[in-house]
Amino acid sequence: MTPARTPFEDRVERYGRWIVKRRWSVVIAAVLAIVALAAGAVNLGLSSNYRVFFSADNPDLAAFEAVQDIYTKNDNILFVVTPAGGDVFTPQTLSALEEITEEAWQIPYSIRVDSITNFQHSVGIEDDLIVEDLISGAAGYSRDEIERSREIALARPELLNRLISESSAVTGVNVTLQLPGESAEELPASVAYAREMVQQFEAAHPQLEIRLTGLSMLNTTFVESGMRDMQTVIPLMFLVLIIAITLLVRSISGTLSTFGVITMSSAGAMGIAGWIAAVFGDGQLLLSPVALQAPTMILTMAIADSIHILVTMQTEIGGGRDKNDAIVESLRVNFVPVMLTSLTTAIGFLSMNFSDSPPLHHLGSITAAGVTMAFLLSVTFLPAAMAILPVKVRRRADVPESGRAADVFDSLGDFVVARRKPLLWGTAALALVLAAAVPMNRTADEYVKYFDESIPFRADTEYAMANLTGIYTYQMSIESGEPGGISDPEYLAVLDQFAQWLRQQEGVVQVSTLTDTMRRLNMNLHAEDPTYYRIPESRDLAAQYLLLYEMSLPYGLDLNNQINVDKSSTRIVVTTGDLKTDDFLALAERSENWLRYNGPYGMNAKATGPSMMFSRLTERNLQAMIVGTLLAFLLISGVLVVSLKNFKIGLLSLIPNGAWPVQSRQRNSLRCIGV
Repeated sequence: MTPARTPFEDRVERYGRWIVKRRWSVVIAAVLAIVALAAGAVNLGLSSNYRVFFSADNPDLAAFEAVQDIYTKNDNILFVVTPAGGDVFTPQTLSALEEITEEAWQIPYSIRVDSITNFQHSVGIEDDLIVEDLISGAAGYSRDEIERSREIALARPELLNRLISESSAVTGVNVTLQLPGESAEELPASVAYAREMVQQFEAAHPQLEIRLTGLSMLNTTFVESGMRDMQTVIPLMFLVLIIAITLLVRSISGTLSTFGVITMSSAGAMGIAGWIAAVFGDGQLLLSPVALQAPTMILTMAIADSIHILVTMQTEIGGGRDKNDAIVESLRVNFVPVMLTSLTTAIGFLSMNFSDSPPLHHLGSITAAGVTMAFLLSVTFLPAAMAILPVKVRRRADVPESGRAADVFDSLGDFVVARRKPLLWGTAALALVLAAAVPMNRTADEYVKYFDESIPFRADTEYAMANLTGIYTYQMSIESGEPGGISDPEYLAVLDQFAQWLRQQEGVVQVSTLTDTMRRLNMNLHAEDPTYYRIPESRDLAAQYLLLYEMSLPYGLDLNNQINVDKSSTRIVVTTGDLKTDDFLALAERSENWLRYNGPYGMNAKATGPSMMFSRLTERNLQAMIVGTLLAFLLISGVLVVSLKNFKIGLLSLIPNGAWPVQSRQRNSLRCIGV
């Protein structure tokens, strides 16, 4: 017996007939509305700064910015240089390295260049302190001079596993950048210059292989990967989907209409984001590559909405209905399921706004807008377009019994109903078994692995980590408590003990600390006596050493990257190997605790830096998203209870992973729709 229609279904039927009657007006109005919305996309841009992943009130970002304001910025480009002979210390290679170091100063916005050639090596001669480049004019070096340079470079903790490998097979040139932040072209200009340098030097010195890594290369790769996906992966995906839609609906007009819904939904959603930024924001919304995935998610829902309506329409035509009547009936049958699917999906994506990462806010909000747009277009533009375009469907009587796909699903339905209890308990048991493996998951937010192995940045960075230095770092600004306090022997002794402790920790590759310089200066000014390679015993003496050394340093190679202006604090930088996120965080926590328990009051410091920020972001997102997910489930539960008019079924429908049963008035059965 056919169930009685509800008043709402009668209204949907009248609405459907109005759409069919006014089909040309509806199509034109829909297209014009989307064009107007899509125009807002001019207010969108791509960000080349990893800081966009963090909210303005993120405490880790605030701590990092505070350290950046005190010391030299650490945005950098690292040239990783590998000579073909496997030995950096040859006249030819060292001479080329001098050239690279000199040319690197010309990179736009560079404020510092560090390499083994311009390392400021200090030597004490009687009462004088001589500070000069470790290597200068290497092309004319004798074998003894080469070996002396090797010995010094490998003995300096400031260089080893940072700018020179233990095997002397790989070296690095680190360029520190300070971008004013006034133009989006600043970083691309620096990276483009560096890449051009690589091409020129590899052509001029065929024995050298040069790779690029560093934070500035990371920022650039984020943008380039997003743009590459927009230009290649997404168009390819659209092509595959068009083929799939054509095979599913077997209708050129249906395929074109669905493609129109997909394109218009994505364009409209991106345009809405731009208009919101223009009206309520700063005029422009800078998106990350994460937010650029929104069109991919939108098209999934747009296709689902369209396929539901098209397949029902074709089924009705195959049963003998007129095309226009079939469109109206399809709207009547699918309006509520499609609406509920879109509504619950939009709620789910909007819950991403509870995340601590703005790109996830953008992704969730844009996708929610696109899902809503897809629903509106699927019940306006799509039926109107199908009423205009020709549709050819084989009558059901002309299809052989063995060729009816519906029979397969009818058999599947009968099987599920007949064996409902074994299937219920079996799937529940399987879910429990799979859920038992949840504790085996570990948080991992290693930003190098954001990219595919084919991406040059990942390949170059992994090479650098395996052969030269680490890429994951954290830094700590350690206060002395008073101006000039960094010369206090007690402060320096604790700092030195801390550095030695860090170097003994598993995974630590290199530690940059002021105490290495102070030890060397103390030895220099005691006639190079190795027994004086220790912290100065007098505060006045330490202050004099430091002043004498700073006065001898050339412009751009001062100690501003380690010491603040009033010499009340120093920065220590810890570089690690390829540690998992939880191991990296544990190391940082142990570092903070060591200072807390072993240093005097005031030397407590918080570990910070990009690697630390990304690692902690994972945990912060997990905690924040718990609230968002719970709220989304409550809202979705309320929507389903109200729509199904059955409290028990509404709650039961939440058990499947994002799939909710919705009562179908046409067949008096449950049709599953989901996110």
